[in-house]
Amino acid sequence: NSFVVRTNTCGELRSAHVGQKVTLFGWIQYQRQGLFLVLRDFQGLTQIIIPQDEAHSHVKKLLSNAPVESVVRVTGIVSPRPPGQENPKMPTGDIEVKAETAEILNFCKKLPFEIKDFIKKSEALRMQYRYLDLRSFQLQHNLRLRSQVVMRMREYLCNLHGFVDVETPTLFKRTPGGAKEFVVPSREAGKFYSLPQSPQQFKQLLMVGGLDRYFQVARCYRDEGSRPDRQPEFTQIDIEMSFVDQAGIQRLIEGLLQYSWPEERGFISTPFPSMTYKEALSQYGTDKPDTRFEMKIVDISDVLRLSDIEFVQNALSYPHGTIRAICIPQGVRYLKNKDLESLKESAKSQFNQEIMEIIRRPDGSLKSLLTKVLGEKQQLELIHALNMQVDDVVLLAAGEHKQVCSALGSLRLLGAILLETAGLALRDPTAFHFLWVVDFPLFLPKAKNPTELESAHHPFTAPHPSDASLLYSDPTKVRSQHYDLVLNGNEVGGGSIRIHSAEQQRFVLEKVLKEDSEVLSHLLEALELGAPPHGGIALGLDRLISLIVDAPSIRDVIAFPKSFRGRDLMANAPDYVTPEELEPYHIQVSWPLEEKEAN
Repeated sequence: NSFVVRTNTCGELRSAHVGQKVTLFGWIQYQRQGLFLVLRDFQGLTQIIIPQDEAHSHVKKLLSNAPVESVVRVTGIVSPRPPGQENPKMPTGDIEVKAETAEILNFCKKLPFEIKDFIKKSEALRMQYRYLDLRSFQLQHNLRLRSQVVMRMREYLCNLHGFVDVETPTLFKRTPGGAKEFVVPSREAGKFYSLPQSPQQFKQLLMVGGLDRYFQVARCYRDEGSRPDRQPEFTQIDIEMSFVDQAGIQRLIEGLLQYSWPEERGFISTPFPSMTYKEALSQYGTDKPDTRFEMKIVDISDVLRLSDIEFVQNALSYPHGTIRAICIPQGVRYLKNKDLESLKESAKSQFNQEIMEIIRRPDGSLKSLLTKVLGEKQQLELIHALNMQVDDVVLLAAGEHKQVCSALGSLRLLGAILLETAGLALRDPTAFHFLWVVDFPLFLPKAKNPTELESAHHPFTAPHPSDASLLYSDPTKVRSQHYDLVLNGNEVGGGSIRIHSAEQQRFVLEKVLKEDSEVLSHLLEALELGAPPHGGIALGLDRLISLIVDAPSIRDVIAFPKSFRGRDLMANAPDYVTPEELEPYHIQVSWPLEEKEAN
């Protein structure tokens, strides 16, 4: 209550305050028949008794006629509630305030929706009236918890470990590779700024500048179009250190999260487990595994290798051919035929992967098209390899290793959702499973042209020391010093040890990635002028907070988010600008606005 004219908030009054004269400010949450109202502010609710005597008739008239969500000041005496009328569900439920004077600071007109968490509103309406949505308890809680976590992170990094908080520029230039960037026109004809997708180059240059330890709560921008649960502008906890290795960065982040973790979410133990990229893909079909439940992918190639089954032999004849499966526990009991068909259809439509199902009957035998061609010994080996119990359902896939694992990894997650929807408790909603994924490939084939390579992370990532020589002879086999932090199947952080040799950086850009190194001449020159070994990481703050509060979308932990199409529905941005406003930037719209609107 410092610096303001209220004496208390609406959430702090208790029995100890009985008899005190208080002044409260807030919004009218509810009003009943001119007898009482509930006043709400950021901290909670207080019941206000409207006076009924003639001497306070003007107060009664004022408060009885004020619409819900009007902003009021109330001064009165704290009193105990009558016996039997206490409300144990309210922190202030033992008291009420008997109003003596009141003032309407602002009347509220008819609302587009009620300010109650249990009232269903469309997301578009919520975003159009975001300032009203922010009054809800849930968004208030999310934003305040976010603020507390960030404050604790600042304490840990700056006060305990000597990091320097540095703001880096928002107007920059295009970066090779990575996500598509927003461009900003300049007054120099044909020249544009780019909004950085991360402060990557700046934080490396700060290490060259000798700052040793940098961090920033950084605003970042990516023009990724219509992608669900992504934002064109987002926030990272951005970190860089000199003279550090991968283990050092991992220990720092584990300590940072442990220090800043909200008490009400329980204790997180360190060190976090670690898994290689190859292991993650083989066992979970993804580089961001949800390790809260089993249903791992099992390699059954050796069980079926000696069979005469045509599709098995065809699959194993490929250079990276494999036969793999996942076992859905109690699938017969919890999944319907239409569920199994939807899983198979998903694998076919998304991965062009055929799926075969195997069911273990109550008598222990197997029900499948495979049983006609498999001997009893092979069937027992299959049951043992997959640890199949009665009523389990196995989904089997054969083909190229990465495609098979990716398809089964997707079915593993879809199957978990179906089981939980049907009532099987598979994942603990209160559990937080952190995981480091390491040893990523340094380069991947481009999707549109597999003969060309692109960076798996970004072009500044250093090769694994054991694979450094392969960079010049066979770059496709080089592992990187890149590491991702995964939480409950979501990537919440990623970083790497950087290339600090100008010669190696130039080779990667020009010879491997076929990029114009001139765009990065400033960085290459800096690397030639005494750059220390360095590395870092960025934590996705929006995603991390959304997982901590169990929000359905990252939009629920951002004060003013964009829609999934990248629009601000409240202010209707982006918007048109006039030709006169564009003229200083030497830009003309290539078609008439009328034609554009018609399209």
